[in-house]
Amino acid sequence: MAKTKIPTDLQEKANDIIDNFNKTAFENKPDYMYYPMYRSDCLYIYRKEGEKDGPICRLKYTGNFTDWDFAIYKYSREKYDPEEFCFPGFQHINGTIEGALKAGLEAYPPSWSPKGASTFSFLSNLFQR
Repeated sequence: MAKTKIPTDLQEKANDIIDNFNKTAFENKPDYMYYPMYRSDCLYIYRKEGEKDGPICRLKYTGNFTDWDFAIYKYSREKYDPEEFCFPGFQHINGTIEGALKAGLEAYPPSWSPKGASTFSFLSNLFQR
């Protein structure tokens, strides 16, 4: 099956959705933001928090702007997992970019990071969610 490159006009529309989400979700956190990266038929969503940034999820373009295939980034395996469904925020996955952003915000709340954290603090943050 051939990959369908995301058209430029749809990339711009996706950028607008992400920008609007940032204004609402991070209203009081000016150093926080989601940002997109496009590669072939995928929209990769990253989040920047001050000096830190990292992957949140991947959306694969299906040819329908309101029906993207979702894959959460798994820090434990350092890869995207389209089969994962057992994480906080999964209920927001509905094929839309907004749903993916909401899911990512719940799965990885601001300032959550497995990097640089002790095993104890990482596990206690994990179980507090």
